[in-house]
Amino acid sequence: MATPAASALPRRSFAIIFAVSAATAMGNTGLISVLPAIGRSIGIPDPMVSAIFSLSALLWAFSSPGWARASDRYGRKPLMLVGLAGFTISMTLCGAVVSAGLRHLATPMIIFVLLLLARALFGLFGAASNPATQAYVAERTPLAGRTQAMASLAGAFGLGTVIGPFLAPLFVFPVVGLAGPLFSFALIALAMLFVVWRFLPDQRVPLEAQRPRRPVVMGAPKERPLWRDPRITPFLIYGFIVATCQTAQAQSLAFLIIDKVGLSPIAAQGYIATAMMFGAVAGLLAQWGLIRMFEMTPRQLLRWGVATAAAGNLIVAAAPSGDNGFYVVVAGYALSSLGFGFARPGFTAGSSIAVGIEEQARVAGAIAAVNGINVIFAPGFVFLYQHFGPAPFVLNAVLMLGMLVYAFRNTALKNADPQPATRDATTMATIEKSDEGGAT
Repeated sequence: MATPAASALPRRSFAIIFAVSAATAMGNTGLISVLPAIGRSIGIPDPMVSAIFSLSALLWAFSSPGWARASDRYGRKPLMLVGLAGFTISMTLCGAVVSAGLRHLATPMIIFVLLLLARALFGLFGAASNPATQAYVAERTPLAGRTQAMASLAGAFGLGTVIGPFLAPLFVFPVVGLAGPLFSFALIALAMLFVVWRFLPDQRVPLEAQRPRRPVVMGAPKERPLWRDPRITPFLIYGFIVATCQTAQAQSLAFLIIDKVGLSPIAAQGYIATAMMFGAVAGLLAQWGLIRMFEMTPRQLLRWGVATAAAGNLIVAAAPSGDNGFYVVVAGYALSSLGFGFARPGFTAGSSIAVGIEEQARVAGAIAAVNGINVIFAPGFVFLYQHFGPAPFVLNAVLMLGMLVYAFRNTALKNADPQPATRDATTMATIEKSDEGGAT
């Protein structure tokens, strides 16, 4: 993977950062792809299966800003290690709980509660790596190349969503069954933890860029929360709605496919993996191909993203039953994933460009919180699906069209493109020299 153009970030460092994000995305999407089959095999109701992510999402949202501040004080690499360790432990415990549930060692309600708590560890500690990786890339990338850098980093999520659902059925081993993928993804994250610890350069943040633990009290104004900052608030609103719709579609998709093909949850696993892979490839096409090919700006991504996602959700909503319906679902899901592949780098890069270098970690923490807390609404979409199949996808399309109007009318979103300015050359030279010191 090439480092984004005009970047001071070494290729090996970017490859490690990319792999960290891909490993996390691989495990999360792999879990999403097998969790409906796990829930129906154990006897957990569908909305409760989706709710397993809710507590984790809340903890992710509340802990992300704190982890972002910690990365300013202690550096990006230590926080990546914390995040990967949290992911590894959480996924291992989830695998153990699923194994107990499949062997009927406890009631479905007890298994649900234990899964909720095991997954919550990821929300509390796994959130540490996301703002650290984003800030690591942003502070080493010139303004002119920030959009492509963020698109490349977002491509790690897309690659993970391709590999995760593809590998998940292969990890369903005879002894551990559906718990196999969870143990396997935990081992992959453990391997990435070693790679980061051994090979990623560990440059401490300069003292002048560090944030105090408490507001300065000698007459200096208190730092304004980002959700009240007019430079950032529109991107957070847009990002929250987009992330909510993408998560709701992904978590409703598996139940939809199981019902469309009329097979058992385990037998339908291959169909689910196929659909998610097509969606992930479409997201990669956006982030690795079209954005670079057409040199798309954040403003263009904000508009094209939600428009395309709305069209894809309408196609899924109109899908008939049977095998033909499955192919229509796959086509619609791929199209909407293409749209989300535009939209997510759009609001991530736009919010990064809107602030200075000293605020990159704070913005990364806010974006991470937005990307996490949206999951709490997914059970509501699954509940809608149980009562009327097309409902969650129609609602997604309506919300996306609303964001399209918002992207055209809001001043901050209309002016999201970078201005013809470059980052301070001295700062970039310092970062470049520090990274040349090699891994610790």
